[in-house]
Amino acid sequence: MKNLLLYPECKDNIWGGTKLKTKYGKATDRDIVAESWELSYHKDGPTRTEDGATLSEALTNEEIGTNCSDFSFFPVLVKLIDAKDDLSVQVHPSDSYALENENSFGKTEMWYIVEAEEGAGIYLGFKKDVTEDEYKAAIKNNTLTDLLNFYEVKAGECYFIPSGTIHAIGSGCLICEIQQNSNLTYRVYDYGRRDKNGNTRELHIEKALKVTSLKKYEACPLGISAKDGELLGVSRYFTVTKLDVKGATDIACDAATFKCFTCVEGEATVGGERLALGKSRLVSAHNGKIEIKGNATVIMTQIRKYYVGIDLGGTFIKGGIVDDLGNIIYTDKIPTEGNRGQDAVAENIARLAKMLLARTGLSTDDVEGIGMGVPGMIDSEKGIVLLSNNLRWYDFHIAEAVSSLTGLRVKIANDANVAVLAEAKFGAAKNRKNVIMLTLGTGVGGGIIANGALYEGNMSVGAELGHMVIKSDGERCTCGRQGCLEAYASASALIRETKKAMQAHPESKMWQTYTPDNASGKTAFDYKDTDEFAKEVVDRYIQNLATGITNLVNIFRPEVVLLGGGVCAEGDNLIIPLQRLVNEKMFAGKAGPESKILIATLGNTAGTLGAASLLM
Repeated sequence: MKNLLLYPECKDNIWGGTKLKTKYGKATDRDIVAESWELSYHKDGPTRTEDGATLSEALTNEEIGTNCSDFSFFPVLVKLIDAKDDLSVQVHPSDSYALENENSFGKTEMWYIVEAEEGAGIYLGFKKDVTEDEYKAAIKNNTLTDLLNFYEVKAGECYFIPSGTIHAIGSGCLICEIQQNSNLTYRVYDYGRRDKNGNTRELHIEKALKVTSLKKYEACPLGISAKDGELLGVSRYFTVTKLDVKGATDIACDAATFKCFTCVEGEATVGGERLALGKSRLVSAHNGKIEIKGNATVIMTQIRKYYVGIDLGGTFIKGGIVDDLGNIIYTDKIPTEGNRGQDAVAENIARLAKMLLARTGLSTDDVEGIGMGVPGMIDSEKGIVLLSNNLRWYDFHIAEAVSSLTGLRVKIANDANVAVLAEAKFGAAKNRKNVIMLTLGTGVGGGIIANGALYEGNMSVGAELGHMVIKSDGERCTCGRQGCLEAYASASALIRETKKAMQAHPESKMWQTYTPDNASGKTAFDYKDTDEFAKEVVDRYIQNLATGITNLVNIFRPEVVLLGGGVCAEGDNLIIPLQRLVNEKMFAGKAGPESKILIATLGNTAGTLGAASLLM
């Protein structure tokens, strides 16, 4: 691990002040310090290390992190900006326009307000939708700022500025700017100002007209509480988190990305090394953690990947934006409306995906795609729902439909399969390569991870673990066969047997609290220690479930068998006797490796996380 103090390039633009030098400790011969490029690989101002090396010389690709390998260039640039005077009104192009016309990348950025004098503010976007003619006239008549939003700002606020958004920093603002690694700006209006040589500065009006969004802009701070702090802004180019450091805290690190820490208030240490006000440190990518200690506000910049995860249910479509660490940064849901037909459901999925992107400020270019967990018989390779009884679908090309509506890559799998994928990647079976999962609900869902990969069977329709027969000519299953595990180990089966016991034995203590009408999966467990009939129900249920699990253990010998569903709320009352029975019954007993029975931990988030994991 490297922990580098960064030595920024300082710029003396004519609108700059002196605070970065006098208060924030920038070491430079310049009298005016308008900008300090804290983290920069850019040729116009590369950041250096203590020995004078540029970051590209000091850090290997591995130390930058694997997430940066998707870019042909270092993706992010971090600045501190001191605006003594107003900056020009300007706009930055998108990547597509910039690459085609400037042989450069465009620029999306965000501003964290470090300081703001009384009344200081920023111009950001149009107050209302405008026409190109209105835009041109305002430029010609020097009335452009009349069309723009003016936000009076305060320290601690944050503003996200997508490419194409017209903007300007006003005098009296000191800002931490996190942006794409680009120095491309189209200046639209400069107040008639002249540079140090007495010349008016160049305007780029024709180019600006081609790239400016003319839609009404509304500031929508992200303000999402994350594990390490407040998430301020996300894109494929940067993820920014505000750390309120009070005392000591550990920040988890991984091999996917470096972390840049910029101190904007107070003072701290990072990994035992001093981080003074206005200074930045870069910690290289590594698996482990680093301690931050002190009393400070620190802006942490890193590179993360983002995915849309969709959990399609019969009543609701749940979805979330998921990062590559398995954090759901934002989630929402909308009604499925299956009665309106498959095309309407696809439209609702697309609508939810767009809602999630809009709320987090992500564009379609910022996410890797959409992963979907779908109930039914799924051909995941082709993205087709072959059959879904609950939704009454047959041969529905859902991946193609949602992709055409969103412009995003879409990958699908059976909903039970994505649940086990989530648990194996982020949950109770993390880092295990061979995992079986049973979900004990209305039915019994199943999922298999074999040698680290999701096992789906021929045309992705295998792993229907609930439909193996454990009792010949037994109870009728919903699939039409008799004696399936689902008919004995589902929550529905447990409730059925509880009701039978109550009706056969009016003297059962279960009647003290329950009737057959309100009996649930916990009824028999509640009374198993005081009522023999309840105990019989629980014992039979556990024996039947153990038979099914033993069959699976003998076939797959997984490291872990995970159980999900409401029945698992019984905890050790379920797991301890179940583990004992499986250990006794499984082939070779203690001579072979144990298959540990655990309760799944991700709960209702497994569907969203597992769906997103299809793209990871």
